Amino acid sequence: MASVKDLKKDINYVLGDIIEAVYIVEAANNKTDSPEGAKIIDGAIATFDDLIAKVNKRGVENRKAHLNTVKQELEAKAKGLVEELNKLG
Repeated sequence: MASVKDLKKDINYVLGDIIEAVYIVEAANNKTDSPEGAKIIDGAIATFDDLIAKVNKRGVENRKAHLNTVKQELEAKAKGLVEELNKLG
């Protein structure tokens, strides 16, 4: 398991890249501030807040297993957001 610091960076980079991709797709299609794009961005921000709160949670019984669960949740939620992003384009 990578360090907590690396997991936080992964969460930040993955979700940040998804938000950036929304802006790129909207700019390429001349659809700035679309409601669909805003929904994806809001989902990415909510996912970020949720996952960071879980990483920072203290007092978990098995820290390593907890962080692995957070990492798997990041992968699943990011995949869902990317699928929504693909529909946007």
